[in-house]
Amino acid sequence: MSADGSKRKRPGAKAASSAAGSPPARVRTVKEIAAAANVSVATVSRALQRPEIVSEATRLHIQEVVKRLGYTPNALARNLRTARTRLVVALLPDITNPFFSEVIRGIEQVAHESGYSVLLGETQSSLVREQAYADMVAARQADGIITMSHRVPSIPITGRLPVVNACEYVKDSLISSVYVDNVAAAGVAVDYLVTLGHRDIAFIAGPPASPICIDREQGYRLALERANIPLNPALTATGDFSIEAGERAIELLLSQGQSFSAVFCSNDEMAIGAMRALAARGLRVPEDVSVVGFDDIRFARYMTPALTTVAQPKNALGREAMTMLIELLNDPEVPPRKRVLSADLVVRGSVAPYLPRRK
Repeated sequence: MSADGSKRKRPGAKAASSAAGSPPARVRTVKEIAAAANVSVATVSRALQRPEIVSEATRLHIQEVVKRLGYTPNALARNLRTARTRLVVALLPDITNPFFSEVIRGIEQVAHESGYSVLLGETQSSLVREQAYADMVAARQADGIITMSHRVPSIPITGRLPVVNACEYVKDSLISSVYVDNVAAAGVAVDYLVTLGHRDIAFIAGPPASPICIDREQGYRLALERANIPLNPALTATGDFSIEAGERAIELLLSQGQSFSAVFCSNDEMAIGAMRALAARGLRVPEDVSVVGFDDIRFARYMTPALTTVAQPKNALGREAMTMLIELLNDPEVPPRKRVLSADLVVRGSVAPYLPRRK
């Protein structure tokens, strides 16, 4: 007994009694931890699994919340999708196309920040190759796919497909996509040529199976229509996005006796090929023929003359695609999104005002 006659309780007796008589705390979800810490689910995951890539202040804050809620990292980890491989597959049709390098860099940046690794898969537009990589997800050898093609491979799993589409787009409303408005961007490029006085504007189209190529051709046609310029189908040639295809297209147009003062190409590599073919025929760029590309690959600015082109936000396309995929992996119920980024015309030396060609 104490000096005042009351009974003194043993230290810790109340806590022990409470613990013994109460059910264990309800196991919370990762979402609840994130909500309590006022951070994203991805940030909680990084702080627990890859703490070295999280700022010290954020890491300490999350650790305090986890401790306050009475969990150990191992207990919380059971709420994470521990079956994950932390590996995603990025499918691209042609690894030699420099356009994709900056997109992949954006994917890699967000993947690294979020504790994921990226496996690159070149499909060469082969359905068999695409399916082989998709089978990795079905076999739980990878968590999800970012596809830079207009197709979505078949993955025999239940629930929402862990797939995001980048650069191209698909009609499936359940697949999230990020891309630019190709119709509007192509129209801006052709509008610019029209303002410089060009009326005989050739067009080198991309693969006709690609929705973005269809859109770029539509943008070309709509720009001519706005300018009251009759469409001349003989001024359109089709390529496969390669430099060689641009060369072949110009050779075809010239061999058919077509006359044009400007050419708009569906990508920069074909524009570079077009410039080479024009030079081989003794035609000067831009004095005789103006050339515009699409993509703004790194080599565009180093051409002689430097290539005028539509600049896609390549890094942003990759970053947004990986962000979308992580959101989907963390919450399969997240609504699918179609996000359209802006593209800008970059004017360089390959375009000049129209001047009648001297005979």
